[in-house]
This record gives sequence, structure tokens and C-alpha cells, in this order.
Amino acid sequence: MFFLDMHVHSADVSDDAGATVEGYLKWIVARRKRGYQIDGFVVTEHRGFKPEIDYTDLANQYDVVVLRGAEIETDLGHVLVYNITPQLFREFDFTNVTLPATEIFRRVRELGGAAVAAHGGRPNIGLWEYARQGRDLSGITAVETLNGGSNGQENSRAEEVALELGLHRTGGSDAHYVSGIGRCLTAFDNPIRSAEHLVEAIYLGQYRPVSGDDTLSTTPTIL
Repeated sequence: MFFLDMHVHSADVSDDAGATVEGYLKWIVARRKRGYQIDGFVVTEHRGFKPEIDYTDLANQYDVVVLRGAEIETDLGHVLVYNITPQLFREFDFTNVTLPATEIFRRVRELGGAAVAAHGGRPNIGLWEYARQGRDLSGITAVETLNGGSNGQENSRAEEVALELGLHRTGGSDAHYVSGIGRCLTAFDNPIRSAEHLVEAIYLGQYRPVSGDDTLSTTPTIL
């Protein structure tokens, strides 16, 4: 299995994060020595994306897959966007905190990306609350049901809405500091080596959320 942390923030763009990407990479190397498996992560910055940033050399140096995305704010809560194309970046102002979710999910898919509802059980910014309001949630493929920054009740709510709506489920640490990375991950059936691979896998649903401790076993406990 391939373990990818799909929700990570860095000091490069996110104003509330205190870790650099290289700091995360060094921490992952240390965790691997203790028997944990973390194959890669996605840097999903808050309300921002800098196309000029390239982590390829660092990723190769530490033998860790590093992909890029963003966490944006919509009228259906926070959304993680993967494989951000130049066209998508031109069409939407990522700093806008009331982006139209229905349009976001549609255009992201049309432009070769994928979008996942973030920390689905949190009040005000999670999908669970909008499902309770009877909002139109069509077009959503997956929801983050295991988030390292959410409490047990919030993750249970996210799981509940995923089951109700038949959505795929992901896991991410929501790390802002090095010690948080890998707390929650997504276990993929096949390796993810590029943003395009990640998008394809998200739509196929060949993954499941796991905790970091589960990676100590060759057969992780599925949550």
C-alpha cells in the first residue's frame, strides 16, 4: 500500500503554519527509522497557491513524494483541491472565502483536477453541517473523514455523512507543524507519483483513511 498525507500546510504560503517543506521531509525520515510508513504528502495551502514553487529536488533528495494543492473556502465549507491547472487558478480567486462550491467541484473536474471536502465533521466549515441543512451536495466525490486536527466526534460526523451520501473517504493530518505530519493518511492500493495519478485514484475510489500508527503494521487497520 502507498501512504499519502493529503492535507498539509507549510510556512511557504499558509500564514498559520510554522513548518517548512524540508522540515516535514526531515521529520518523515526520522519517523521511517522508527518503523512508520509515510510515502508522501500534498501541500494544500490555505487560500493560496504559488505556481512558481517546485519541490521536485527536495522530494528526490529525501525520497518522499511531494505534491501540491490548496485548501480553499466555499459556501459548502473548506475544500481540498488537487492538480491545480493554470486555467483553474485564473478562473477562481483562491483568497475569496465564499467561493461557489458547486461551480468549484464542476470546474475542477472539467479541468483535470479533483476536489475533496475537508474535515467534513467540523462545525461551520465541514460538509456534515451543510448536509444537515439539506443543501445540494451533488458533484462531491470524496470527503476527508479522518483529520488529524479534528476531534473524535467531528471525524465520526464526517464518516456519517460519507456513508449517507456514498462518498469516498480520505485521511490527512492537517499538519501545521512538523510533528503533525503523518498523524492521519490515505492508504492507496497503488503508488501515487504525480498529481495526475492522484486525481485518477480519487475518482476510482481505490483508497481508505488510516491513522499513522496503522502504518507500523504490514496490514493496517482500516478505520
